Amino acid sequence: MKNVFIIAEAGVNHNGDIGLAKKLVDAAVNAGVDAVKFQTWKTELLVTKQAKQAEYQITNTGIIESQFDMLKKLELSYDNFRELKKYCDAKNIIFISTPDETESADFLVGLQEIFKIGSGELTNLPFLRHIGKLKKKVILSTGMGNLGEINSALEALILAGTAKENITVLHATTEYPCPYDEVNLNAMQSIGKAFQIKVGYSDHTKGIEVPVAAVALGATVIEKHFTLDQTMEGPDHKASLEPQELAAMVRAIRNIEQALGDGVKVPSSSEIKNIKVARKSIVASCSIQAGELFSADNLAVKRPGIGLSPMKWDEIIGQVAQKNYMPDDLL
Repeated sequence: MKNVFIIAEAGVNHNGDIGLAKKLVDAAVNAGVDAVKFQTWKTELLVTKQAKQAEYQITNTGIIESQFDMLKKLELSYDNFRELKKYCDAKNIIFISTPDETESADFLVGLQEIFKIGSGELTNLPFLRHIGKLKKKVILSTGMGNLGEINSALEALILAGTAKENITVLHATTEYPCPYDEVNLNAMQSIGKAFQIKVGYSDHTKGIEVPVAAVALGATVIEKHFTLDQTMEGPDHKASLEPQELAAMVRAIRNIEQALGDGVKVPSSSEIKNIKVARKSIVASCSIQAGELFSADNLAVKRPGIGLSPMKWDEIIGQVAQKNYMPDDLL
């Protein structure tokens, strides 16, 4: 049974091209993820014309320009998103898009049941209240945040009307790519313990090891950026998985899900048959005559485990043999 909800984060890796966006949907479907996620905004409502790019955006694109100019080139229209929603439905994959301002949030109400709140909005109180009033399922990313800020964000969502059981909090580190020594994956568990809430992980590292490890530590949601080609132009391609890597991550997560089990320590169905072969029994180590006392000198412990358990060793030592034994005879 699948317990981990895997989101393939297409983000802005469509480069503003609806055709490329559909190819990303196809790649997500082929990888076996549960949902494919985009980002919806109107640039004029999201950023000032003076806002500068992040360092990673300059590094990854090789272009120095304003955030406004960069985002305007990556923006898809509301009609594009309606088309993408229909395309995802036809491909039987869940469509999600992160709204980056309230107008886009209201638009997306008609397209999705899950609202992802990006790390940049963790301290955006009016936005958090707006999303909270929608009373939808919420996935809250917490990159750049601390426990106090997470607490305030959760209070805003819950007081606005979103049930706590409908919220999943994602640990994240907002750097692309994220250095391994800054992942701090144990912080995901700290969030869960602090707020008694479902947790997950939004990954920006290279490779697939960290999200797989997050599942082993209890993540119920995994989000990972992906692209058709890491060499494409754009701010996020270099820190994204290519399709074959995304598929490998999904396989690894599903394997870990099965391996985690129910936590009850009992013999598994497949190992029961090996108990008699692998365990041992108390046997005679030499010829023993009836009437002799059993001792460490005339007994041994050997396979197979079809006789008396060695855990009864202390009970047997000192007892009188009731019959003759040949070497290796089971007691």
